[in-house]
Amino acid sequence: MLGQMLDCVIPSSSTRRPKPNLSLPSQQGSSADVTPSSTAQPSPTINLTREYTLAIQTSSYSEIWSKIHPGDPSYEDLELGEGEAHEGQQRLTHVLNPSRECVDEALQHARPSTLTRLVSDYFDHSENTSHLCLLLHDSVRRARLIYHDLQNLLDVLPLDSDPYCLTPSQCDQAFDIFLQFDRLDNPFPCPNSNNFHDMRLCFSQLNQRLQHRLCKSRSRVQRLRHATTCFAVCLIGTVVGVCIAAVTVASHALIALVAGPILPAILPSKITKKEMAHLAQLDAAAKGTYVLHNDLDTIDRLVERLYTAVEGDKFLIRLGLERGRDRHPIHEIAKQLQKTHRNFLVHLMDLEEHICLCFSAINRARSLLLEEIHLNQSRYS
Repeated sequence: MLGQMLDCVIPSSSTRRPKPNLSLPSQQGSSADVTPSSTAQPSPTINLTREYTLAIQTSSYSEIWSKIHPGDPSYEDLELGEGEAHEGQQRLTHVLNPSRECVDEALQHARPSTLTRLVSDYFDHSENTSHLCLLLHDSVRRARLIYHDLQNLLDVLPLDSDPYCLTPSQCDQAFDIFLQFDRLDNPFPCPNSNNFHDMRLCFSQLNQRLQHRLCKSRSRVQRLRHATTCFAVCLIGTVVGVCIAAVTVASHALIALVAGPILPAILPSKITKKEMAHLAQLDAAAKGTYVLHNDLDTIDRLVERLYTAVEGDKFLIRLGLERGRDRHPIHEIAKQLQKTHRNFLVHLMDLEEHICLCFSAINRARSLLLEEIHLNQSRYS
């Protein structure tokens, strides 16, 4: 009876569902287009599963993984104590690249402007995202820690046999472990926490500011190019007119005399090149903002799923604790936990992988943006 009630409350999933082989077809033409089948070309596809697999096999991913997973095998069993905040700051300095010091040094030489403020805000937001990822990685560590005894219990209990196979000693041990698990807090932040909401809001607002500045910068570059082109046409017309009027004079010498100082003016001006450099920085920051905003959405969904899974396990365990040390409820609760725990471990690994991927994306975007800043400074220093 209890087993039927538990199945109704939380559906069991005894095996991990394989990741789907997602293939996205490219955009097709409209239905009004008529194309003979003999000349139709196969549309290219994007295999997301393969792309994900390749992403977690890159050297940058492996480097991040090794930095946040020390070689000590007892690392996962460490309690996170009073020195957690200081340890987290040290790990952030160790993982974040380019570091805050490198960024500050580059921005010190930049003239205060809207562009500088936008770039500085991007670096701050990406650093805050890295800090959030480290906190979530600590949540993964806590989850492995609080499930350690429970997992060992599920491994030794004879759950495939009759409940009467459980000994009084095993029932007492299971009850004590259930009681200990129930007293522990959920290691993951609740879905309504402000961490993700505030971070996504910051990136959303920053993206709007970047897009606004990008539009203004592109418009200015177009105006400058148009003005340069018009000026060049006028100058060339002037040179031709002077040459025709002075046909009896040494025309070649006159052309050289008139066109010499004028032709450089029709080349792209210094202000256009500088605006293009600013445009490259804005574009790098906008791309980084877009990628990190999407990464946060994915990680948020993974965290919400794990939080819900822990709460579901707590609910099951409370049902068992209400019925005392009797072998029948303990046997049913343990069987349900065994089914859900397999998927929980899979989701835990998914979150860990996405945290590392997010770190890699942050470092890659920061490096590209800082490279654009250094390139601009070297040109106009």
